[in-house]
Amino acid sequence: MKKSTADAINILGQFCGMRDVECLNTEALMAKYSIPQADVFVLFGGSILEGGDLLAQAIKDRIAKVYVIVGGARHTTEALRQKVHSEYPAIETTGLPEAEVFQRYLKEVYSCEADYLETKSTNCGNNITYLLDLLKENQVKCSSIILCQDATMQRRMNAGLRKYTSDDLLIINYAAYRALVIAENDTLTYSEPIHGMWDINRYVNLLMGEIPRLKDDENGYGPKGKSFIAHVDIPEAVDATFNKLKAVYGDITREANPEYASME
Repeated sequence: MKKSTADAINILGQFCGMRDVECLNTEALMAKYSIPQADVFVLFGGSILEGGDLLAQAIKDRIAKVYVIVGGARHTTEALRQKVHSEYPAIETTGLPEAEVFQRYLKEVYSCEADYLETKSTNCGNNITYLLDLLKENQVKCSSIILCQDATMQRRMNAGLRKYTSDDLLIINYAAYRALVIAENDTLTYSEPIHGMWDINRYVNLLMGEIPRLKDDENGYGPKGKSFIAHVDIPEAVDATFNKLKAVYGDITREANPEYASME
C-alpha cells in the first residue's frame, strides 16, 4: 500500500516538476537549443533552499547572461525565512521578501548574487507579470529564459509565463529539485536528502493543490476558468493518480489564500 502511494506521489511530482533538459549546463543547452547560454535565469521565491543552491551553480557556470530572483511575501515565505536563519544564523531574515532572503543566502554562502530582485509579487500570477515589467524597465533582452521554481509549482509557472508571452520566447523549465518518494519500513520518505525539502505531508499537499489549479475548466486557472494561466494538458493517467491520492489523503488540496489573491 505504501509503495503504491509513493508511486502515485512520484507521478504527480514528475508531472508538476518540469525539467526540459536533464542537466543544466552549456552542453545540454547547445545540444537541445543550439545556444551556449540563456538570456535570463529566474529563480522564483516559492522554491526551497535547493533552488538557491541551483542558482548559485548556474551563476558559477554562466548558464545565463542575467540572473533574477522573484518573490515578495506569500504563504511559503515565513518557512523560507525560518529555514535560512536556522541554518545560517548570520543571515537575518525577519520581515524580508523571498527574493531578498535568497539574495542574502547567495552572498553569505556562495559569495555571489543575482543581478535583479523583484520583491513585490505575492502569488504565481504577479510573479510573472512583475518579472516581465522588471525586464522591460531595465531593458533586458530576453529571447530565451530559464524558469526555476519549486518542483510542485514549475508547470504552473510555465503556463503563467506562456499566457503573457509569444511563441517567439524560448522557455526552458528546470525545476529546483527532483524528489523520489519511497516506502521504507512502511513509512514514506525521500530516497535522498534535498536541501530544505518539505516534509512528506506538505509536499503531497502542495502537489495535490496543483492539479485542480492546472485544469482548464470552470474551477481551474486555465482560460475556461479564472484565466490566470495558459491551457495545460493533463494526461488521464495524472488525473487518475490525483483521484487515487485523494482516496488516501482526502481533500487536503491547498486552498488559495485570499490574503495573497488575484492570481494565487
